[in-house]
Amino acid sequence: MKSTTENLSPTRVKLTIEVPFEEFTPSLEQAYKTIGAQIQVPGFRKGKVPAAIVDQRIGRGAVLDEAINSALPGWYSAAVAETKLQPLSQPEIDLAKFDDGQDIEVVAEFDVRPAIELPDISTIEVSVSDATVGDDDVDEQIEALRQRFATFTVVERAAAEGDALTIDLSAAEKDGTAIEAATAEGMPYTIGAGTMLDGLDEAVTGLSAGETATFGTTLVGGELKGQEVDVTVTVTEVKQTELPDLDEEFVQMASEFDTVDEMRADLTEKVTRGKRMEQAAEARDLVLEEIIGRVEAPLPEDIVSAELTGRRQQIEQQLAQAGLTFEGYLEDEGQTAEEFEAELERSVRDSITAQFILDQVVEANEIGIDDNELSQHIFRRAQQSGQDPSSYIQHIMEHNHVPEMVSEVLRGKALASLVEGAKVVDGSGNPVDLANLKADGSLGGPDDEAEAEPTA
Repeated sequence: MKSTTENLSPTRVKLTIEVPFEEFTPSLEQAYKTIGAQIQVPGFRKGKVPAAIVDQRIGRGAVLDEAINSALPGWYSAAVAETKLQPLSQPEIDLAKFDDGQDIEVVAEFDVRPAIELPDISTIEVSVSDATVGDDDVDEQIEALRQRFATFTVVERAAAEGDALTIDLSAAEKDGTAIEAATAEGMPYTIGAGTMLDGLDEAVTGLSAGETATFGTTLVGGELKGQEVDVTVTVTEVKQTELPDLDEEFVQMASEFDTVDEMRADLTEKVTRGKRMEQAAEARDLVLEEIIGRVEAPLPEDIVSAELTGRRQQIEQQLAQAGLTFEGYLEDEGQTAEEFEAELERSVRDSITAQFILDQVVEANEIGIDDNELSQHIFRRAQQSGQDPSSYIQHIMEHNHVPEMVSEVLRGKALASLVEGAKVVDGSGNPVDLANLKADGSLGGPDDEAEAEPTA
């Protein structure tokens, strides 16, 4: 078998496969056996019908069709492997020559990743946010920790800022018609949280248990999103929130440390690591965006169209689950349908271009992956999705998502190599060390580079 390729365009290839008829003979013999096992001829055991009898009963043409259909997938796979092509689409296969006893010629056309000329990465410079950690950042973490250990005491007084309430809500249209879908009882709410309805904080502040207030607002979700209504709220319970004092007793109860200073030092380090990770994520986005803006990447239009359709369907499903209409979504975003489509297409084209760039870097630099890297990536994905790692692994195995996970790790490593080749500075103009950044946000030395783990 011999294979040759012809570039029809930067993203489309024609693969010609030439097969001598003698190489087709084993497939033809197998076809006779397969068909012979399916027919019954008096005087012959099932599966032992001679080829001449099969030709007489079924016809030579049917046998040739069975043989060629059986052989084609193997020829195509072998030719793709031989030519080291990576098809992006299902092939359009045509039997250019297929005559009994003559050499066979098969032509397959399919989309491939275009060759992209990358810019000189060393000329790319991006600026990311500073990783400076101030007292306010640490105080915020300590306040969140105190909130976790807060206690609540029922009080017989008017509700005030920070109190935890239990409330009943009901809404009615401006003409007084009750809205059953906007009714709730026994809901927890903290004054100052601002997580429910505009005007609710003002309405409940000053109310004692058993008291009611009515206020006007605009619904922010569901089928009635955007509708102006009158909401009646009844406070059924008022609880005073009491935070523990920030002292050694609290520190020893809430952490593994003995003193406030030790806990603050640990929180400072953790927040610093988090800011470094944010810097790395920002740098990756900016460097990749800069590269995409500098390259000319022809894209297979069929792939772009399929991705656009998939994105639209995903957005429609998400809106439906949230009880929103597409028109309402556009209104909230301040977009026209044309602007939405243009932005979506730009996003899709940039996304596909990014994949092509990173896959090219993986191939050019022969970037590999080991079992430990793949396992860690899968574990992180399970954590991000809130699933049990064992169940998550079982799911991706059953649905053949492992190749997808492998691609994510390889592209992450490719992007990390690109970012390390660029110049990254913070808002103050200081160089940002990403080459020695570990997965937990800590910085290692050159000897620790092997332990550093790129993030996709």
